[in-house]
Amino acid sequence: MVAKELVLKAELRKKLGSKHSAKVRQSGKIPAVVYGHGQEPEMLSLDEHDFVEGLHHGHRLFDVQFEGKTEKLLVKDIQYDHLGKKIIHTDLIRVDLTERVEVEAPLIFKGTPAGSHEGGLLEEHLDHLEIECTVTEIPEAIDVSVKHLGIGDSIHARDIKLPDGIKLITDPDALLISCRLPAVTAAAPAEEAAEEGEEPTSPEVITERKPKEGEEESEK
Repeated sequence: MVAKELVLKAELRKKLGSKHSAKVRQSGKIPAVVYGHGQEPEMLSLDEHDFVEGLHHGHRLFDVQFEGKTEKLLVKDIQYDHLGKKIIHTDLIRVDLTERVEVEAPLIFKGTPAGSHEGGLLEEHLDHLEIECTVTEIPEAIDVSVKHLGIGDSIHARDIKLPDGIKLITDPDALLISCRLPAVTAAAPAEEAAEEGEEPTSPEVITERKPKEGEEESEK
């Protein structure tokens, strides 16, 4: 599914600095910077609720109204607080409908891998792809089926079939997800030896200093 534009109302910020940005956030708004198309950057404040709701519904392209004008803006970067939950700042770039842009598209892994019936576990290595496309083709997310994955199988960026007009920017060899057996704990060999009636082997002591030739041992 391709993200559609959403209208947001914003206000121009005339004061800068961390203290002013903190006051903006306390008032339920998110500080933002708009740049691109050779124009001077502009500092805005966006309604936090509307912006976050738009993001949750897959929107990355917004029609932003401020100072009596409307600009088509694309979310380029989002900064979160130290807990990674609350948005504290965003960068927006000016675009037109025919312009090609590079964006990150989130990956959604779907299905139960075949290897899970043999005890296999999925290990996620990358949760997004970097792609290039027109702003009207930006996908909300890319669905990836993992049903066919057996133990030892994996999916790389090159394996993802993208819609026409969308170009992969991520390294094609980048590993996205794999199916593997759970790691064996360090205690397992000793436990297995005990079950089989064998004595577990003791580690070799390598810290004891051996006397050099010609020296006599001080203690026996």
